[in-house]
Amino acid sequence: MNTLAFNAPDQSLVKDSNTKNFMNDVIEASKSVPVLVDFWAPWCGPCKTLGPMIEKVVREAKGKIKLVKIDIDQNPEIATQMRVQSIPAVFAFVDGRPVDGFMGAIPESQIKQFISKLNGKGGRAEQIEAALQMARDSFSAGDFEGVIDIATQVIEVEATAIEAYVLKARAEMELHLLPEAETTLAACPEEKQNDPTIISAKAALHLLLNPVDTSAVGKFEQAVAANPNDFAARLELSALLNGTGNREAAIDHLVYVIKKDRVWSDDAARKQLVSYFEAWGPKDEFTLMGRRKLSAVLFS
Repeated sequence: MNTLAFNAPDQSLVKDSNTKNFMNDVIEASKSVPVLVDFWAPWCGPCKTLGPMIEKVVREAKGKIKLVKIDIDQNPEIATQMRVQSIPAVFAFVDGRPVDGFMGAIPESQIKQFISKLNGKGGRAEQIEAALQMARDSFSAGDFEGVIDIATQVIEVEATAIEAYVLKARAEMELHLLPEAETTLAACPEEKQNDPTIISAKAALHLLLNPVDTSAVGKFEQAVAANPNDFAARLELSALLNGTGNREAAIDHLVYVIKKDRVWSDDAARKQLVSYFEAWGPKDEFTLMGRRKLSAVLFS
């Protein structure tokens, strides 16, 4: 990503644009210098506060950044494409791609920090991290299509960005685009295929591609009630409960088996529990819970 600034004339630093000129004013222009896009509307009070502050800071930057203003009332297509849900909304474009952004009227000091970060020493790595943070935030907000868009752009720029593959695949799973998720994970470079986050995503995808028939839950619950040490029934019941989303109960049945007979059936219970951890991911609350319970048994 090229973030080298140039000494642009003052009048070119701030301009109004529209859907027709967005490609030239933002996408192409950002290949030479970072471009801020301010989505606003005449009726928006906070926009009237934020707009002049951004213009002031951009002009003070003396060519290190440009500002393009988009009236969403006049250009709803671009606002929709960028998934602008409230205004003011500001997106930073670098090398033709959105890499960071913020919503709402923020103080002038924060605007300066935001711009300084874009022109900071981090360069390419910092911009990729900013884009990944946008993808993480979009995932948390349930904007899975947005995650896919951002992650795809990151992968195009940095093919070894493992988290981008994981975020994209997880978002595709959320949208039930399972073949696409499979393709995304397969596209990750071969030397990264054994990364724990890739393995976890693959395990989650495997569960989705091979759904569990939960109709037999009652049968195995009866079997376990009749004989608490029916370990085979507990393993089956654990898998079914995991398939229904009752992950804590799924953990407890396996921990029971491990506590009673750690090596039963070639360590089957522990292996099944570990497969859950891989599918849920290392930071998942139930993975952390399960590891605590497993440690309490193994080291008691």
